Amino acid sequence: MLIIFPLNFLLVFSGQPGLFQEEEYLAEEIAGAAEEGGGAVEGAEEKKENEIFPKISSLPVKNEQVPDLAVPNAHASLILDAGSGTILHYNNGKERRPVASLTKLMTAVVVLEEMEDLEEAVTIDAEAVYIEGTKIGCPRSGYCISQRLKIGEKISVRNLLKAMLMNSANDAAIALAKHIGGSEEEFVKKMNQRAKELGLNDTNFCTSSGLEINGAEAECYSTAYDIARVAAYSMKYDLVWEIMRLPSNTTVYSTDGTVSHQLLNTDLVLDEIPNCLGGKTGFTPAAGHSLLMAAGDPTGKHKIIAVVLDNPYRWRDIRTMVDWAWEAHDWR
Repeated sequence: MLIIFPLNFLLVFSGQPGLFQEEEYLAEEIAGAAEEGGGAVEGAEEKKENEIFPKISSLPVKNEQVPDLAVPNAHASLILDAGSGTILHYNNGKERRPVASLTKLMTAVVVLEEMEDLEEAVTIDAEAVYIEGTKIGCPRSGYCISQRLKIGEKISVRNLLKAMLMNSANDAAIALAKHIGGSEEEFVKKMNQRAKELGLNDTNFCTSSGLEINGAEAECYSTAYDIARVAAYSMKYDLVWEIMRLPSNTTVYSTDGTVSHQLLNTDLVLDEIPNCLGGKTGFTPAAGHSLLMAAGDPTGKHKIIAVVLDNPYRWRDIRTMVDWAWEAHDWR
């Protein structure tokens, strides 16, 4: 007897933090059904590969002496315990909104799952060179600090990942997408398929860079909750977070070494948040100023992910959120 289970989550949204114990909940459901049916459970092995959270060793417990957190400047805000999936703070966390370049976290996940050789050369085409927004060598529109990519230039997958994650370069994102998928549309299908497999039910990516499609902006969305889970899942790939901690003025080269490109890190508080693991910025006019930041506690045992969507004071508020998370919770 084969039983196929939908992906379920235990959600509690109340005055207390909501508890996401995906692995524990699913394991109980599978065990009970297998016992009742007496047969194998189809999809159980596949589910193991799609687990977002590791096995739970301890859970955050709220210190009731610390007031609840308010982030009034953000349209949506959320803090997630990356170990257990426990929600520590929640405001409009499941509202579908454009998330701009926070999208690039999922792009990086798909690249790392599809590519075996990160030194493989990617050939840059005109679509990558003339894409809108931030580009390699130009960390802001109209502000360039080094050479841009050239049509026909060859640059490694690894160096494009660096530019995409730390400098939020849109040309790097589309170059990777087309190299792997043949077209950006085919690569985005892989992104959305991976999102579905991970249970991100309120997410639909339109591009690898996070730029919305003109005339179809409403079809490009995720949520603070879903994008936090993408970040939690991406922690299985150390390279993602190593790149996001790279210092500004990092230099990458074309594969033949003849062209150099200087990269800046868009994370303005990397050295200001204790035990900062890295972060990802995002901005389009539709999405507003958004930010995802991960940090660890002094013991190195626990990690949190904080997300704000559409917040003009994102840098100030993200620091407040991280400080509050550690002050307001103990892990037991």
